Amino acid sequence: MITVHHLDNSRSQRILWLLEELELPYEIRFYKRDPKTMQAPKSLRRIHPLGKAPIITDTEGDVTLAESGAIIEYLVERYGNGRLQPERGTPAHVQFLYWLHYAEGSAMPPLLLKLVFGLLPTRVPFIIRPVASLIAGGVQSRLINPQLKLHMDYWEQSLSQREWFTGKDFTAADIQMSFPLEAAAARAGALPGRPHVGAFLRRIHARPAYQRALLRGGAYAFASAGEGPA
Repeated sequence: MITVHHLDNSRSQRILWLLEELELPYEIRFYKRDPKTMQAPKSLRRIHPLGKAPIITDTEGDVTLAESGAIIEYLVERYGNGRLQPERGTPAHVQFLYWLHYAEGSAMPPLLLKLVFGLLPTRVPFIIRPVASLIAGGVQSRLINPQLKLHMDYWEQSLSQREWFTGKDFTAADIQMSFPLEAAAARAGALPGRPHVGAFLRRIHARPAYQRALLRGGAYAFASAGEGPA
């Protein structure tokens, strides 16, 4: 049996969605963020030393695995029977691998930095908040926001050429890419002027498996990102 150790409003929502797409049975163990720090609870460390979601355990394979990309590759390889990935050795499969790893390796770091520097002024003593705000604002405007624009324009250009990131067919790479696009739509202004990014988000949110994952996983703050006029 596959168990997903699921943290609210986190990347682990993608794993629930993948399992629904594959129509695999699974269980969920729910974890809540600390309301003050917004960090994962220490109880997750009993499952994996780093205590970061997502984590899956698979009793059939005697596997405990973290990292979204690794989990997706494992599940698709072991249980996919050719579904949700292009045929190996094809150009589409090369693109599949690229987007699968680009999502966390390149797309998420500037989004995380934007979150961190956005919170910085509220996490320092009151007396130095004006200075912290100036520093955080400068880092965002000069370094983080230009990088985010570069990535968001790259998504728009890529999706203007094809319906899904790897081509004409929906794959697990699109599931992996969902989180950075949803986060950027909610926090970084990804949608204005980028109609293909918005259309991608509307397509994934309309998928029955995505909706089933929401019902099982519970509230997810990014579920409505990208909704609105076409």
